[in-house]
Parts: sequence; structure tokens; C-alpha cells
Amino acid sequence: MLVALSAMAAEPRHRNPNINSVNREPMRSSFIVYPSAAEVQSGNEVASPLYRSIDGEWKFLWLENVLTPNPVGFEAVEFDDSNWRTMPIPGLWELNGYGDPVYISHGWPWLNWADNRPPFPPKERNHKGLYRREIEVPAEWSGKNIYVHIGSVTSNVTLWVNGKEVGYSEDSKLEAEFDITPYVNAGAKNTFTMEVHRWCDGTFFEDQDMWRMTGFARESYIYARDKRHIKDVKFVAGLENGYKDGVLNLTAEATEGVKALNLSLLHKSGKKLKGATVPFVDGKLAWSCNVKSVRAWSAETPNLYKLVVEATDGKQTIEAMAFDVGFRTVEIKDKQVLVNGKAVLFKGVNRHEMHPEKGYHLSFEDMERDMKVLKELNINAVRTCHYPDDPRWYDLCNRYGIYLVSEADVETHGYGYGPQCLAKHE
Repeated sequence: MLVALSAMAAEPRHRNPNINSVNREPMRSSFIVYPSAAEVQSGNEVASPLYRSIDGEWKFLWLENVLTPNPVGFEAVEFDDSNWRTMPIPGLWELNGYGDPVYISHGWPWLNWADNRPPFPPKERNHKGLYRREIEVPAEWSGKNIYVHIGSVTSNVTLWVNGKEVGYSEDSKLEAEFDITPYVNAGAKNTFTMEVHRWCDGTFFEDQDMWRMTGFARESYIYARDKRHIKDVKFVAGLENGYKDGVLNLTAEATEGVKALNLSLLHKSGKKLKGATVPFVDGKLAWSCNVKSVRAWSAETPNLYKLVVEATDGKQTIEAMAFDVGFRTVEIKDKQVLVNGKAVLFKGVNRHEMHPEKGYHLSFEDMERDMKVLKELNINAVRTCHYPDDPRWYDLCNRYGIYLVSEADVETHGYGYGPQCLAKHE
């Protein structure tokens, strides 16, 4: 055991299962930040002045093997990348001229030509991609915390900003966010550089029956927040009193300087049903409210309310966000699944995030088109196989009425759950 641990410690981090992130921000619920409650809108971050997309064409250098040294100083601001080609973000290498997509169900993508030695992916054919682009950071973001959000990248990513390494992340189906405040200059262009590997030790957790491709699959952007801000918001909305009334239980965490949350639960008409100002105690708070004669959420009647959350310092608004809220209760009684006290016949499908031309990348319009087809075919349930989906898909399920079973990005078809399975280790 000591020999094995010592061997892993000597490996680079993309081959070390004890390292799956460096300086990555903690995972949190998905929300879009606005400067004030008056500016809160449903939809995506495009509507908020605190966000800037970094999607588009990036300078790109493809290297056939991770062992191939990177060009000297490739992360530096002054590096000459004029002879590099380009790659879109979002965009998959294999669909843009670099390597071949591989489909396999039971087994690793290197099946039949390389040995399985978990947690070490093969060094041969383990391609590497380098990205570079100048990103302008708005001058009005000066004094704020600035973050980069990478929605999904297979299989890992290392980020540099202005020549300095920021952090590292694995997990192809979760976002990677980094605090880049110390590295960027507001009101100027900044050089962003990234390195991505085809496979890493995390690939052993992601052996699903699907097409295997590499690159960026979801939207990426930079965004700004006040140094005092909400860390996370979680809530559960259910039914009580014979499924007639709604009950909402909420918890939140915030940084120092956020004194309270102004909470408003709104009807779709905009009428305020419930509201409160709840103070933080040691950076945490809890709040509950009841709504009489609530319109319950189900696949047949996807009734939604809006919860507006406004952080204050006791005198003025710091930031605001909004969430869709559906009141529903799911139970199992007498071996029957009940939603809001009624038996449900689930007519479901498995869903991969897959587009015939763009691979893993689906735009919001692609997702909404898929959703409309599902509803037209009388489908009422979806299983995400075998990983978390784009957060906007969950919003669409709320709005259109889909029962969702969401899975974690852990599947080991290559060796099941036998003694070699890394998922056995904490």
C-alpha cells in the first residue's frame, strides 16, 4: 500500500486520483447574479451586466501525446501563437479535425490496444490540446471578485491567466469555476491559456456507454461579484395539509459583510405572496414559509412560482438572484410512487447530451427543441445517463413538466464494481 501511494504521489496530477482539483471554487447551486432585485430576470446570464461570454474561436495547438513537451512559454502574454490554428469553445476536437470519436459501451476507450492499469490512463494516443485567447475584462468590474466559469470540459483542464497558473479541474460533466481576481486587470485585455488532456485518472470514473470525445461542451464565461456575496442557496418546496398548502424551507450561506436576505415569493402574475428579511448569524440563515391553497407542480400542471433573493448589507442591495419554485411532494406508499398524493405512470426515456453534428454540445435552443419533442410524444420523465446535465436542462424540466432522475458522473463499465474500481475508495 505504501509503495502504491508513493508511486501515485510521484505521478503528475492528471494521473493521481488523490488530486481532482486545485484552487477550484466549491460546487454550489446554479444561479445568475444581478446587481439588484429590480433587474432580476429568468433566463440566462446574457441579461445580467455582470457576465461576459468567452465562447467563440480560440487559438489552438493539438499535440498527439501528453508526453510531448508544451512550447516554451506558451502560457506567457507575449508568446507568439500566430501559427496556431483555431478551435471553437464549445467544441469537440474529434468533430473539428483532431482525432477520431470512439464509441464503446463496456470497456475503456483504449480497449484492445492498451492495458488497464487504474488509475493510470495510457500515455500513447492520449492527445493534448492547448488554448489561448485574449479576453477583455470590463473596467466597471474593478474592485469586484472576478470568476471564470467553464461549463464542461473532457477530461480535465489547467488554467493560466496572464502567464500565471490559476488552477486545475477534473470531472467532465460538472462546471469548473476559478477565482481569477488576483490574476486579471479590469479595463484591459487579459491572456487566458488552457491545457486539456484526452484522458486523465478521472476517465476511470467516466466509463459510460457513449461516444467518447474531447473538448469543451457547455458555455463558458467570466463574471463579477461583490466581495460580499451569497455563497449558496438551497430550498425544498413541498405540500402539506392534504396536499393543499405549500411549504418552503430555505437555507443560505454568505460571506462576511452580508447582513441579511430580503426574500420574496411571487405568483407568476408578479403578486407578492410571502416575504421576509432574514438576518445571517455567523454567515448562515434558515427560513420557512407557508402558502395557502397553492397551485401544485406536476408534469401535467408545471405550476411555478418565483423566489427572489436579495442580499443586503443592512442599508443597500449587494446582489440579487431568482429561482423557479414548484411545490410538489413525492412519496412511495404500498410500492406505488405518488406525486402530490396521486399515482403516476412514468413514461420515461434515457437522455444523453448528444447532438448529431456538435457531439456533447447542445445550445439552449437545441435543448428546448428536444424538450418540445418529448412533450409532443407524451413523455413525462427523463433519466440523465450517466452524469449531471447542463443546469439549463433542469430549468426546462421545471417549466415544461418533466420528472427528472439525475445521476452522478460515476460509472465504471470497464471493470464494474470489482476490486480495481476506484469508486470503492473515499
